[in-house]
Amino acid sequence: MPTAKHIRSAALLVIGGAALCALPLSAQSSFTGTADAIDGDSLTVIGVEVRLFGIDAPEGKQKCSRDGQAWPCGEAAAGKLRSLVEGQTVSCRARGRDIYGRAVSVCLAGGIELNRTMVAQGWATAFRAYAPDYVADEVRAKTARVGIWDSTFELPADFRRQSEERAAAAQAPARLLQQPRASTSQSQGCTIKGNHSRRGDWIYHLPGMPYYNQTRAEAMFCSEAEAQAAGYRRAIVR
Repeated sequence: MPTAKHIRSAALLVIGGAALCALPLSAQSSFTGTADAIDGDSLTVIGVEVRLFGIDAPEGKQKCSRDGQAWPCGEAAAGKLRSLVEGQTVSCRARGRDIYGRAVSVCLAGGIELNRTMVAQGWATAFRAYAPDYVADEVRAKTARVGIWDSTFELPADFRRQSEERAAAAQAPARLLQQPRASTSQSQGCTIKGNHSRRGDWIYHLPGMPYYNQTRAEAMFCSEAEAQAAGYRRAIVR
């Protein structure tokens, strides 16, 4: 399992428009053990949080529509991944880390590749923005109308973006109040960066923290207390 030192020293890559930290060659990039599903494309393996490489499953709260009726396809996708790993020893090989510190990996359970199986059985889409590895599996699943392909649904990336836009619109008055203060703070040389994540979280980064330099500041603060009073939380460092 990669150590905190290895993670901090990892080089930054930009793949498909998103930041991904490459594991150094000296890091242990393979790990094996029992696993628990978080949702349809992420899990924990012996305590390591994993994002399955090249696939994108419905979000946990996402609904699909079948015969005019909404159904919890995000929960169903998570249930499918859970059934694949339950009672199995899961082996993963990491290809890097995403901006949340998760090991982006290809994983197997009981001799079955989880990434490909989730797409082939229609419970995840091929994440074309990052890799073409599972496009053919998606095409077959769509043709066979299995899993979510027997429904009408938003692509998970579109669902996340719209959820973030709705959250941003709801918080717009607070942001407008913060902007003058952020501008003043920046002019005074304050260095704490406030940023809105794609999940709708308001996070602040201190100088010297991972991802500080590549974080786009949407607000600047002089102290952690000021950032917290504005509704931001400290970035989690793994």
